[in-house]
Amino acid sequence: MLIIPIKDGENIDRALKRFKRKFDRTKTMKELRNRQQFVKGSVTNRAKMIKAKYVQRKRTNEE
Repeated sequence: MLIIPIKDGENIDRALKRFKRKFDRTKTMKELRNRQQFVKGSVTNRAKMIKAKYVQRKRTNEE
């Protein structure tokens, strides 16, 4: 549960902006979307490997 303390005289838009930023940093929505359907461990590992190969290729091309 996110708690955003509001200071006296603080604008509600500013507090809402702090809430949204904190909400994004906790990755709550990403977690909920991932839990909507089950993904096998092998599929997850394969995606990680593909991403790692892609990043490695990008890094070697930069040098």
